[in-house]
Amino acid sequence: MPIVSVGKRNLEFLLYEVFDVLSLTHHKYYEDNDREMFDMVLRTSLDIAQELFLPILKEMDENPPRLVGGKVKVHPAVRTIMKEMGQGGWIGATYPKELGGSQLPLMIDTACTFVFSAANYSASVFPLLSKGAAGLIIAYGDQDLIATYVPRLLSGEWQGTMALTEPQAGSSLSDIATMAEPTPKGYYKLQGRKVFISAADHDGVENVVHLMLAKIEGAPVGVKGISLFVVPQKRIDDDGSLVPNDVSTTEIYHKLGYRGSPIVGLSLGEADDCRGYLVGKPHEGLRYMFQMMNESRLGVGAGAAAIASSAYYAALEYAKERLQGRPLTNKNPALPQVPIIQHADVKRMLLFQRAIVEGSLSLLMQCSQYADLAKVLGGKEKEKYRSLLDILIPVAKSYPSEMGVLSVSQSLQCFGGYGYCDDFSVEQHYRDMRIHPIHEGTTGIQALDLLGRKVVIHDGLAFGLYLAQMGEAIEAAQEIGELKRYALQLRDALESLQRATSHLLSLAQSQGPERSMADATLYLEFFGIVTIAWQWLLQGIAAQKALKNGRTAADANFYRGKLCTLRYFFGYELPKTLGLSFTLLNNDGLTVEIDEKTFVE
Repeated sequence: MPIVSVGKRNLEFLLYEVFDVLSLTHHKYYEDNDREMFDMVLRTSLDIAQELFLPILKEMDENPPRLVGGKVKVHPAVRTIMKEMGQGGWIGATYPKELGGSQLPLMIDTACTFVFSAANYSASVFPLLSKGAAGLIIAYGDQDLIATYVPRLLSGEWQGTMALTEPQAGSSLSDIATMAEPTPKGYYKLQGRKVFISAADHDGVENVVHLMLAKIEGAPVGVKGISLFVVPQKRIDDDGSLVPNDVSTTEIYHKLGYRGSPIVGLSLGEADDCRGYLVGKPHEGLRYMFQMMNESRLGVGAGAAAIASSAYYAALEYAKERLQGRPLTNKNPALPQVPIIQHADVKRMLLFQRAIVEGSLSLLMQCSQYADLAKVLGGKEKEKYRSLLDILIPVAKSYPSEMGVLSVSQSLQCFGGYGYCDDFSVEQHYRDMRIHPIHEGTTGIQALDLLGRKVVIHDGLAFGLYLAQMGEAIEAAQEIGELKRYALQLRDALESLQRATSHLLSLAQSQGPERSMADATLYLEFFGIVTIAWQWLLQGIAAQKALKNGRTAADANFYRGKLCTLRYFFGYELPKTLGLSFTLLNNDGLTVEIDEKTFVE
């Protein structure tokens, strides 16, 4: 059987040497944890991924869920996985002990999510969705909702979902049409349709619980009128039994990749008896849902980085074994062929993949650290880390997703024609990866969020904090001779990003938001490259310190590999910002002004 390839040494490097996860144990919430506990959790996650997730990777792809008699049938192992994830405490790992959690740092949980997703992304999403749904109920639900739903979600008995999208609305949530009518009995009656809902119906659990957006009759128009409801597939009757809740599965979508997890369409209230239970206050639903959406966006980023990681390690192994060609300096056909890893262009492709995978994972760890600190700190420090997390979420979702597609493509390229066939797993990884720039908010949505909201909110507070964090890393790297040139290069790129930001914000004032936001996706790409360069500089600082402290030969090779990949990123990827800067500063409004009639067949 193949081995789950996640770079365990890299995970340990990020956790302990770059982001110092052990420092969190000084805070009361995390004080029962230590290095031994963290190592044990990581080892166990690898074992579970190897034994439960990886063996069914291909099976889940080749035998996707089916809609049979109005019920979705999934791979039988899903029930086993949900049970194991629940009983082992994986679903509620970060939640308080009084709610059945383990109070683990999100940094450790993110590492485990990465491991599970690398083994089998489709299988990993089932427990992740339940975790998010439970967290939303814990944060905003009343005690009855918490007592009724959270234990069953965390145990893996019930599945959680996030039900936002509708046929006519898509990403435009202000246009959702699902309606909720209040009743004297304390619940609401819902009617409407939802589409593209992950894990919204399947036989791997006893019940499915939808965290659903809808509008109460008479609510304000637009997003200000959206409320949040718990809508179970089966509700609890007066005698404690589960009965159908008038939620019907109308269709199951057949997908390019990510085939092991069902994505379905739902019809609500066909018999006028779909009952929903209000979470929190009326009309506050979108604000509440952003908690689950932001967690899901980090999960999407982790999943993308994980799939790219699996593809990278597959390409690395193949490149070491595949014999083809000879050095350009000696083409004597009588000489034996060499492993393709000796060819410069293959090394380039491998460096590109490593730069994307390990840079993305570093950013996800950075975001997780900010979330962990925001949980245990108060006052201005809490707001600082919340703001930093807020501005980085669009990048943490989009960069691993968009660049992950290119990374897996380069993995496939290393395999040549074999990569395009299903003899190797990279063909599936390529298909599985493509959903990530789309779900949980497309890249365009993330770009609008970053430039139109995150950069300017609270008079640019988050952007200022981001610049300050970057400045600290640049200053620290300048003190290390081997890194000074990279620190100065990042400083120049950061100044260029600031110029582009100021220009676009000025454009918004002078010519309106449509013109200034037209190239928001390019701005997000620019922002993402600079952010990952920062992450590589942080890794470079840690690697240089480790080398100076003296290490074993194996460790020294690992750290030198880090520095070589940093050198690659600053030599090949960061210069791409020059072109992006030119376009953003000199755009003539083409995409706004071009007439749709010019798109002729």
